[in-house]
Amino acid sequence: MDSTYTIGQLAKAAGIPTSTVRYYERAGLLQPRRRAENNYRTYTSDALHTLHFIRTAQAAGFTLADVCTFLALRAGDMAICKDVQPLIAKRVQDVSARIQEMQQVLTVLHALLAQCQAQAQDDTCHVLAALTPSAS
Repeated sequence: MDSTYTIGQLAKAAGIPTSTVRYYERAGLLQPRRRAENNYRTYTSDALHTLHFIRTAQAAGFTLADVCTFLALRAGDMAICKDVQPLIAKRVQDVSARIQEMQQVLTVLHALLAQCQAQAQDDTCHVLAALTPSAS
Protein backbone atom coordinates (compact mmCIF):
# COMPACT_ATOMS: atom_id res chain seq x y z
CA MET A 1 0.00 0.00 0.00
CA ASP A 2 1.27 3.45 -0.94
CA SER A 3 1.92 5.89 1.92
CA THR A 4 -0.08 9.10 1.95
CA TYR A 5 1.40 12.34 3.24
CA THR A 6 0.11 15.78 4.03
CA ILE A 7 2.33 18.61 2.87
CA GLY A 8 3.84 18.92 6.37
CA GLN A 9 4.52 15.20 6.62
CA LEU A 10 6.04 15.15 3.15
CA ALA A 11 8.28 18.11 3.90
CA LYS A 12 9.41 16.53 7.17
CA ALA A 13 10.12 13.18 5.49
CA ALA A 14 12.18 14.98 2.82
CA GLY A 15 13.93 17.21 5.35
CA ILE A 16 12.82 20.46 3.71
CA PRO A 17 10.46 23.30 4.65
CA THR A 18 6.84 23.16 3.49
CA SER A 19 7.47 26.40 1.61
CA THR A 20 9.95 24.50 -0.58
CA VAL A 21 7.35 21.86 -1.38
CA ARG A 22 4.91 24.63 -2.34
CA TYR A 23 7.60 26.30 -4.45
CA TYR A 24 8.28 23.04 -6.31
CA GLU A 25 4.54 22.72 -6.92
CA ARG A 26 4.33 26.25 -8.37
CA ALA A 27 7.37 25.46 -10.54
CA GLY A 28 5.57 22.40 -11.90
CA LEU A 29 8.07 19.90 -10.49
CA LEU A 30 5.68 18.25 -8.05
CA GLN A 31 1.94 17.72 -7.93
CA PRO A 32 -0.24 16.57 -5.06
CA ARG A 33 -2.12 13.36 -5.69
CA ARG A 34 -5.36 15.10 -4.78
CA ARG A 35 -6.99 17.40 -2.30
CA ALA A 36 -8.63 15.77 0.69
CA GLU A 37 -12.15 16.69 1.80
CA ASN A 38 -10.63 19.26 4.15
CA ASN A 39 -8.85 20.76 1.06
CA TYR A 40 -5.43 19.60 2.31
CA ARG A 41 -2.97 18.48 -0.33
CA THR A 42 -2.14 14.78 -0.17
CA TYR A 43 0.93 13.16 -1.66
CA THR A 44 2.13 9.63 -2.27
CA SER A 45 5.55 8.09 -1.73
CA ASP A 46 6.24 8.92 -5.40
CA ALA A 47 6.23 12.59 -4.41
CA LEU A 48 8.79 11.85 -1.71
CA HIS A 49 10.99 10.07 -4.27
CA THR A 50 10.60 13.05 -6.61
CA LEU A 51 11.66 15.43 -3.83
CA HIS A 52 14.75 13.33 -3.14
CA PHE A 53 15.52 13.32 -6.87
CA ILE A 54 15.15 17.13 -7.07
CA ARG A 55 17.38 17.72 -4.06
CA THR A 56 20.06 15.29 -5.27
CA ALA A 57 20.09 16.87 -8.73
CA GLN A 58 20.37 20.35 -7.21
CA ALA A 59 23.23 19.18 -4.98
CA ALA A 60 24.99 18.03 -8.15
CA GLY A 61 24.69 21.57 -9.52
CA PHE A 62 21.69 21.23 -11.79
CA THR A 63 19.19 24.09 -12.08
CA LEU A 64 15.47 23.68 -11.54
CA ALA A 65 15.03 23.99 -15.31
CA ASP A 66 17.43 21.06 -15.71
CA VAL A 67 15.51 19.12 -13.07
CA CYS A 68 12.26 19.82 -14.89
CA THR A 69 13.78 18.39 -18.08
CA PHE A 70 15.10 15.36 -16.18
CA LEU A 71 11.69 14.71 -14.65
CA ALA A 72 10.05 14.92 -18.08
CA LEU A 73 12.64 12.52 -19.49
CA ARG A 74 12.22 10.20 -16.53
CA ALA A 75 8.45 10.21 -16.97
CA GLY A 76 8.81 9.09 -20.60
CA ASP A 77 9.33 5.56 -21.77
CA MET A 78 13.11 5.78 -21.62
CA ALA A 79 15.54 8.55 -20.77
CA ILE A 80 18.42 8.17 -23.18
CA CYS A 81 21.93 9.43 -22.66
CA LYS A 82 21.95 11.67 -25.75
CA ASP A 83 19.17 13.72 -24.11
CA VAL A 84 20.84 13.94 -20.71
CA GLN A 85 24.45 14.42 -21.80
CA PRO A 86 24.12 18.04 -23.05
CA LEU A 87 22.68 19.13 -19.70
CA ILE A 88 25.55 17.50 -17.85
CA ALA A 89 28.10 19.03 -20.24
CA LYS A 90 26.56 22.49 -19.68
CA ARG A 91 26.83 22.09 -15.90
CA VAL A 92 30.46 20.98 -16.26
CA GLN A 93 31.18 24.17 -18.23
CA ASP A 94 29.38 26.33 -15.67
CA VAL A 95 31.18 24.77 -12.71
CA SER A 96 34.54 25.04 -14.46
CA ALA A 97 33.92 28.75 -15.09
CA ARG A 98 32.94 29.29 -11.44
CA ILE A 99 36.06 27.46 -10.27
CA GLN A 100 38.18 29.70 -12.49
CA GLU A 101 36.46 32.80 -11.07
CA MET A 102 37.00 31.55 -7.52
CA GLN A 103 40.69 30.91 -8.28
CA GLN A 104 40.97 34.57 -9.31
CA VAL A 105 39.24 35.65 -6.10
CA LEU A 106 41.61 33.44 -4.11
CA THR A 107 44.63 35.04 -5.82
CA VAL A 108 43.36 38.53 -4.92
CA LEU A 109 42.68 37.50 -1.33
CA HIS A 110 46.16 36.01 -0.96
CA ALA A 111 47.67 39.27 -2.27
CA LEU A 112 45.58 41.35 0.14
CA LEU A 113 46.49 39.10 3.05
CA ALA A 114 50.19 39.32 2.18
CA GLN A 115 49.92 43.10 1.97
CA CYS A 116 48.19 43.24 5.33
CA GLN A 117 50.68 40.88 6.98
CA ALA A 118 53.58 42.99 5.66
CA GLN A 119 52.33 46.01 7.60
CA ALA A 120 52.88 46.65 11.27
CA GLN A 121 49.83 45.26 13.05
CA ASP A 122 49.03 48.59 14.75
CA ASP A 123 49.31 50.67 11.54
CA THR A 124 46.33 51.92 9.54
CA CYS A 125 45.24 49.17 7.19
CA HIS A 126 46.01 50.12 3.60
CA VAL A 127 44.01 47.14 2.32
CA LEU A 128 40.75 48.80 3.35
CA ALA A 129 41.77 51.95 1.53
CA ALA A 130 42.58 49.88 -1.57
CA LEU A 131 39.10 48.31 -1.44
CA THR A 132 37.33 51.67 -1.08
CA PRO A 133 36.23 53.06 -4.43
CA SER A 134 37.42 56.57 -5.15
CA ALA A 135 34.83 59.29 -5.69
CA SER A 136 34.58 60.35 -9.33
